[in-house]
Amino acid sequence: MQEFKVVKTRPEPEKKVGKHIITVKVQHNFGVLARITGLFAGRGYNIESLTVGRTHEPNIARITIVVDGEERVVEQIIKQLRKLIETLKVRDITELPHIERELALIKIHTENDRARDEIMRLVNIFRGKVVDVSQDSYTVEITGDDEKIEAFIDLIKPFGVKEMARTGTLAMVRESAVAKEGVLD
Repeated sequence: MQEFKVVKTRPEPEKKVGKHIITVKVQHNFGVLARITGLFAGRGYNIESLTVGRTHEPNIARITIVVDGEERVVEQIIKQLRKLIETLKVRDITELPHIERELALIKIHTENDRARDEIMRLVNIFRGKVVDVSQDSYTVEITGDDEKIEAFIDLIKPFGVKEMARTGTLAMVRESAVAKEGVLD
C-alpha cells in the first residue's frame, strides 16, 4: 500500500484587479507618449482612457491614464514610469479624494418635435448643452464622470445616436485632500 504525503502549500495572495487612475507630469518632448504607452502594452494592459494636455508650465504636459489591472503590476509600471528621463511626477490617485471629468459630444437623431422636446428635457436634467442643430439631429455636449455620461447615453439611445466622441477621463486630486493630508500633486 502506497502512502501519500500531504504537502501544504502557501495560498497565493489574492490578486486585486481594479480601475487605476494614474497622473503623469512629463516634459513635453517628442516620443514621450509612445514610451509611456509602450510600458502598458508591454505588460499586456489595455489603456481604458488616455488624455494628454499642456499645463500652466511651459513645455510640461499632464497625462491622465485610466487602466484596469492588478495592483502589483500597476505598481511596477509606475516604478518604470518614474525611471523615464522626461517623467517629472507619477501618482496613482485612485484611492485619494479626486475630481474626475470627461467630455462627450453626441449627435442624436431627432425625428419629430416630440423627440426634440424629450431630448432637450434630458439635456437640461443632465446639465448639458446643445451645441449644434440640424433638421434631423442635435449635437449635445455633456461633461461629468463616467457614470453620468453612461446614464445619459443609455437614456438617449432609443432616439438613435448618429455619432459620438469622448475625451477620456481627466482627474485631479481635490485641494481639500492636499490641505488635510499634505498630499502634493
